[in-house]
Amino acid sequence: MDHLYWKLFKTFGKIGVVTFGGGYAMIPLIEAEVVDRHAWVDREEFLDLIAIAQSCPGVFAVNISTHIGYKLCKTSGALCAAVGAALPSFLIILLVAMFFRRIMDVAWIAAMFRGIRPAVVALIAVPVFTLAKSAKINLANCWIPIAAAMLIWALGVNPIFIIIAAGLGGWLYGTFIQSTE
Repeated sequence: MDHLYWKLFKTFGKIGVVTFGGGYAMIPLIEAEVVDRHAWVDREEFLDLIAIAQSCPGVFAVNISTHIGYKLCKTSGALCAAVGAALPSFLIILLVAMFFRRIMDVAWIAAMFRGIRPAVVALIAVPVFTLAKSAKINLANCWIPIAAAMLIWALGVNPIFIIIAAGLGGWLYGTFIQSTE
């Protein structure tokens, strides 16, 4: 059992160290580790975990790691996995904050950060399309995430209201429309 705690900490620590761009950029790496390599969850449960982790307050990777750690080793596993996911980012941010003003004045470092931005966009785009395919988003229903994004971006609608409306819409569809088909 102690071996599993270390494996949880090490797996999520590795994810925390090598991933740039936030939670969405972490999705492919988390999936590769927890679904493909360790088989701690299957693909269907992973898709559900992503939805839950996005809906819950807090850091995306920590939310997923906490769930997986809890599933495998209850509270102590959740704590181990969450610390593993959060500690590398905390330490990196602490170091960057301590030296930020000095390092951003160095031209090659500033250029490196500007170069990372497009790569982060690609790291986020790939899981979005993969998740859309897994969630069975197609041309008939792709208007839903597009409309949600536009409501948030263009009109400033609070994302919580979008989540509540989507949940209510899904419940209505499942209860009334899908049952009559």
